[in-house]
Amino acid sequence: MMLGTTLLILLAMIALSIPIAAVLGTLGLALDQLFSGGYLWRGLAENAWQTSIDYLLFAIPMFVLLGEILLRAGIAQRMYTALAQWLSWLPGGLMHSNVGACALFAATSGSSVATAATIGTVALPEVDKRGYNERLFLGTLAAGGTLGILIPPSINLIVYGMLTDTSVPELYLAGFIPGFMLAALFMVMVVVFCLIRPSLDGSHVRTSWADRFRVLPDLLPPLAIFLVVVGSIYAGIATPTEAASLGVIAALVLAARNRSLTLDMLRQAIEGTMRTTAMVMLIIVAAIFLNFVLGMIGLTQALAQFITSLGLDPFETLLIIIAFYLILGCFMETLSMLITTAPIITPIVVALGYDPVWFGILLMVMLETALITPPIGVNLYVVQGVRGRGSMNDVMIGIIPFVLSMFVMIGLLVAFPAIALWLPRLFY
Repeated sequence: MMLGTTLLILLAMIALSIPIAAVLGTLGLALDQLFSGGYLWRGLAENAWQTSIDYLLFAIPMFVLLGEILLRAGIAQRMYTALAQWLSWLPGGLMHSNVGACALFAATSGSSVATAATIGTVALPEVDKRGYNERLFLGTLAAGGTLGILIPPSINLIVYGMLTDTSVPELYLAGFIPGFMLAALFMVMVVVFCLIRPSLDGSHVRTSWADRFRVLPDLLPPLAIFLVVVGSIYAGIATPTEAASLGVIAALVLAARNRSLTLDMLRQAIEGTMRTTAMVMLIIVAAIFLNFVLGMIGLTQALAQFITSLGLDPFETLLIIIAFYLILGCFMETLSMLITTAPIITPIVVALGYDPVWFGILLMVMLETALITPPIGVNLYVVQGVRGRGSMNDVMIGIIPFVLSMFVMIGLLVAFPAIALWLPRLFY
């Protein structure tokens, strides 16, 4: 009864289009009244305070600010133009630049929404100019943007590490190979579709080896920031939070070098960071309170007992969990889904004998799928918002091949856990 009531209230509020932070907070208060006599709400202030001062979460505004500076300093535009020179010879042309630029930007910003919005802003003017199939082009931007939560440094991996007491440096190492493998799968999908239907392709950027080498320096800034952020963690110089701050300093230095560091640019970057951080932290605070209530009323234990009572072996249970996430992702925003479910599901998965680092990467891929599956897929709305015309159906149709690529990646991770675990085991 407790499980059914919780699910019913949750789906009802989502169907009413209530903001997700309000959904999570209200659900916590409702369950408190129904199953614990209305006493748990008194812990809301303590939960909110303890969550807000968590040192690890300070990395979130730093990574958001890092992405804002790269966008407003024009570094993302130069990076995209340089990648176009190197990748335009492939069937699909600039669509490979979309995926490649998303992968590089993801390695600096840590945010899928920021990645999709930034690269979409830079790339979309090329659709009409070069005659690409708009649906597939939009699909590469929405799918490529999802790489922001898998390729380090990822904000979602930090949150997962905090919620499940899993090492963030190990999670970062585990995300490297799957992240770039998924980007490669996206590019393979573009090549296959453009070879089967050449009409999907557009005119390619005319270039020469001299031009390619001339623009190579434009690819160095994101790589430099990546080395500063991730390198400082594994060199033992900085924690993930300190590394994010070092990344911001590096981005400011690059912006000054490009002569784009102005007070107006800083004001816009800080305002954008404050808006995004406020939204993220409100969701986190509401979800942490909900998790507190779920634990106190015994719902977590009830769910674990229900799964155990099914009498399934570990692999069958894992398949049910994967199906659960893929279905839930159609109706729930990814960050709230991560915060709400990870503390409940991860102990069950670990008890089945699976590695929490491996499951964290698998979970990120499933969350990536949720980012591009209607009706709640955030990246679909981000790309459509940047596009500013036409129907949302174009983005939804264009994303289908890349959802299939994500299913392939999920299958590969389940069949070959070493894809995620080889690097962490090598270093640790």
